[in-house]
Amino acid sequence: MNILVLNPILFSGEENLIPEVESIKDTMIYNMCLAFIELGHRVTLLAMEDYRPQKEEEYDFELVFFKNEGKGILPAALPFSSKMYKYIKQEEKHYHMILSSEAFGFHTFFAALVAPEKTVIWQELVAHQRKMKTIPSRLWHRLIVTLFFRKVRVTIGRSFPAVKFISNYIAHVSAQIVDHGIDISQFKLSRQKKQQFIVIAQLVGRKQIDQVIDIFSEFLKMSGYESFKLLIAGRGPLEATLKQLVGRLSLEENIVFLGFVSHQELNSYLSESYASLVRTKNDLNMVSITESIVSGTPVICNRVSALSGFIENNRLGIAKDNWNEEDLVAIVGNEEYHKNCIAIREKLSTKSAATRIVDIFLQSKNNLSR
Repeated sequence: MNILVLNPILFSGEENLIPEVESIKDTMIYNMCLAFIELGHRVTLLAMEDYRPQKEEEYDFELVFFKNEGKGILPAALPFSSKMYKYIKQEEKHYHMILSSEAFGFHTFFAALVAPEKTVIWQELVAHQRKMKTIPSRLWHRLIVTLFFRKVRVTIGRSFPAVKFISNYIAHVSAQIVDHGIDISQFKLSRQKKQQFIVIAQLVGRKQIDQVIDIFSEFLKMSGYESFKLLIAGRGPLEATLKQLVGRLSLEENIVFLGFVSHQELNSYLSESYASLVRTKNDLNMVSITESIVSGTPVICNRVSALSGFIENNRLGIAKDNWNEEDLVAIVGNEEYHKNCIAIREKLSTKSAATRIVDIFLQSKNNLSR
């Protein structure tokens, strides 16, 4: 098939600020496009110019960037391009399937207007966007989605909460869940664990890394765990503040700030850690959680993440609000979590995710044609 992928926002920023990057080849959607190609499909990806990398690079498929005409007017989460609409209208006849990320977006609206029978919405949001007290999101879903998305072929949730949310506005929602896929060839397994945990996150307030540090400091006070280390991979405006906290706790020998690390380095740190620690305030689907699992490393997270139920149901770690040092002890003493991560690894690959999206699309097409 020829597949058109609409994903204007290639990576997340902070407070409407889009970070500059040298490459977009490590983004989730880029690797998903590669998976479709591996399955024998042809792919074109549409994105916003704001996310073009600093360095020129060659891609393994066609990637078209469009100027965000709504920049400075609309929220960063709702980019707009009239030229993208014209492209979809002129070129849709050349595509068999249009995969559009998120119902809340002009790009999905364009696809629903031009070729609803070809459109698959891949839904991540599990609640209304909080910008402007959720008013834009609520209006969009109640008016645009309910009126104009009725003929969209099918919507696929990336989590059960996403399915529950979007089912309030769209009728044709698949019962199957397809989460972000991971290029598992980049994530090797290590059977041996070192005495360490890892946090992979931007060093910003919503990640609540200060709380993780406080919990880890209590863990170190417990007998037998004094030599454990906490690795913190990531950069951000709170780096100096967090380092000062570590200094006040006299934990410079136990807590290591790695800064930015390549995927290869990250995999090494991940696979050798007992668990990846997450205590986010409002992140939904976190690719770092899936990367941890395919590295054979369990996750300890709160229930904010849409993946918390998946982790709990498949015993891939511990999912509970207000987890503490006792949970760190529990994860170290339970080999089952590690084995379960290895067992489910193949199902979390980009190839598996791409296969399921295509299968759901074809089945829904067959169902509607009968």
